[in-house]
Amino acid sequence: MKIISGTAHRALAESIAETLGQPLADVQVTAFPDGETAVKINENVRGADVFIIQPSCPPTNHNIMELLILVDAARRASAERITAVMPFFGYARQDRKDQPRVPITAKLVANLLTSAGVNRVLTMDLHAPQIQGFFDIPVDHLYAKPALIGYLRERHPDTSNLTVVSPDVGGVKMARAYADALGAELAIVAKHRISATRVEAMNVIGEVEGRDILLVDDMTETTGTLTSAAEILHRHGAKRIFAGVSHAIIS
Repeated sequence: MKIISGTAHRALAESIAETLGQPLADVQVTAFPDGETAVKINENVRGADVFIIQPSCPPTNHNIMELLILVDAARRASAERITAVMPFFGYARQDRKDQPRVPITAKLVANLLTSAGVNRVLTMDLHAPQIQGFFDIPVDHLYAKPALIGYLRERHPDTSNLTVVSPDVGGVKMARAYADALGAELAIVAKHRISATRVEAMNVIGEVEGRDILLVDDMTETTGTLTSAAEILHRHGAKRIFAGVSHAIIS
């Protein structure tokens, strides 16, 4: 097994390698003067099971391109199998045509990864789970719920006064899974979206007065949805409000 780290999240790759008791492969990732990415694998990967750790978080385009170049280098070096480890899958919000003449970029990214030579993808809490179907190769879709629930129970073992809240209708399934696991109540914030980055929370479905709140979401970028939800929950008498987010892409 060979573990290769891109530049997107070196600390994550180092932590994974340490947990597995494996060294990171010796790989150079540099840039030409014009900004093009240059990659060189400095050790033998022929016949190896290669894991390339490279989430496609911002800068998304750069990190995806770097991943594709790393995959190509490993494939041309005769790696037996290549797994792209992408905890955050960029472009996951562009999973369908919601307007005329727009792309389905998540499908394009899936095609690029497959064409480059990826044999398997490992990702976590996809914004749109149906993206798994965009691939003709295996996709391991993992969930952050066990880790987040473990963290919450360790610091707040008493969940008798806890309500898990979905900040929008689309996240109800995720919130219900957390509520069931914690033995907590479930509530929903029904909102009206003004634009892609601005939302206006409208109402709360469920009982939150006097209760601690756990807001759960798969990702947040501007925190607009979470802050709008928190404001209306406070107006409805909620006590403490916590947020559990799988991917905090704060911009």
